Amino acid sequence: MNRNKSNLKGFWSFLREEEGMGTVEIILIIVVLIGLVIIFKTQLRSLVENVFEKITKDSKTVMS
Repeated sequence: MNRNKSNLKGFWSFLREEEGMGTVEIILIIVVLIGLVIIFKTQLRSLVENVFEKITKDSKTVMS
């Protein structure tokens, strides 16, 4: 029984100590994502265009 109490005590102290992600980390993630979008802009544009063309073509076959 003592062991369970000590495990729970450790768990609750871990939860209290955990601060989560800070503003700096979130900003860094956003900067990296924007950089990836800028680097792969042409590839992403062609991929999105192909996907929308396929959706349009398939929706026409479903509607008829």
